[in-house]
Amino acid sequence: MIFKERILSGSIQRAFETFPAIVLTGPRQSGKTTLCRKLFAHTHRFVSLEDPDVRLRARADPRAFLDQYPPPVIVDEIQYCPELPSYIKTRIDQDRRPGQWVLTGSQNFVLMESVTQSLAGRAAVLTLLPFSVAERCGNASAGRDVAAWLREPIAPEPLPRQTAIEELILRGFYPEIATVPAVDRQLWCGSYITTYLERDIRTLTAVSDLSQFERFLVACATRTGQILNLSELARDLGISVPTAKRWLSLLETGQQVYLLYPYFRNLGKRIIKSPKLYFIDPALCSYLLGLHDREVLLRAPSFGNLFETMVVGDFLKRFLNFGLRPSLYYLRSRDGLEVDLVIDLASRLHLFEIKAAATVTDRHAVSLKRLVDELKSQVQSAGIISCTAESFRVTREIMNYSWTDVLVS
Repeated sequence: MIFKERILSGSIQRAFETFPAIVLTGPRQSGKTTLCRKLFAHTHRFVSLEDPDVRLRARADPRAFLDQYPPPVIVDEIQYCPELPSYIKTRIDQDRRPGQWVLTGSQNFVLMESVTQSLAGRAAVLTLLPFSVAERCGNASAGRDVAAWLREPIAPEPLPRQTAIEELILRGFYPEIATVPAVDRQLWCGSYITTYLERDIRTLTAVSDLSQFERFLVACATRTGQILNLSELARDLGISVPTAKRWLSLLETGQQVYLLYPYFRNLGKRIIKSPKLYFIDPALCSYLLGLHDREVLLRAPSFGNLFETMVVGDFLKRFLNFGLRPSLYYLRSRDGLEVDLVIDLASRLHLFEIKAAATVTDRHAVSLKRLVDELKSQVQSAGIISCTAESFRVTREIMNYSWTDVLVS
């Protein structure tokens, strides 16, 4: 598999200047182990708790285990030994030199409980999601944080050769499937979902029927890019609303889906308060929807939602890759105003509509125009992100950005 540079590398290196430990979390197969071994191959020893023998030793005698693997060290898949961070805390308190410990884990719901109890104030917690569009296109070195991107949304330098939008959606952003064309997409996605269900979900007592949970996963895929109605979702599957809410929480903390909440400041009771649901990776989502062919994808009614899923996911990664808390929202009011993405940065709003259209006219900007007029000085910029070949100005206040111009940098 070809190694691609990751934007998060810079955030990890900066954190290591002051924090004794780095906790790197993210979904399975997002590249955590590969990145850590690449960054620290010559400075840190490596041990993986995924090995049953190693895990047994760590659980049986944590102190002897840490004596065997003293820092600087990478401890991979630490969620398999949730008591270990308490012993690492003691070691850190004895020696607070920065950059000594790297802890990685995939099961965020298990890992974070252990970390917050033991390593608060001692560890920088960072998240590595699958590739961003820039990383997938080999342009990680030009990646910019959200503030820099908003100052100059269109890439200042010529962009690398682009991958077709349908290819990005079908093969997604997990490193193996994205970088190795020989990997069978359907086999990879099916195996990933089975592994996720068996290794992550089955370990939790909250789910007793995995087949029902898999149907829940498919039902969520059909709702990507839409406002979530939990009561309707539960009714369609014949489960209770509390069960649907609990299962959704598993998907969210397991970093398979992202919930985008509404922006409501100064618009009061007009705002619909339910979140919008997005899959983190469009390949898994399109697989669950039964979309396996480029032409079928482009004609599918869900193509627009999958395009929106990819764009919102890329903005989420843009925040996380620079160690920033996402400040992303959507806006839809009861009287018809709708904006797919709101970025709240330094108390100024940046509004974006996301359209999978190859032809954009001023009719696509109706909601944006009305909101710019209503919110007035709160809005710093407004635009449409679309499938057009080029970027251009739609009105005096509103730009249309081709996704190829804005997501690759």
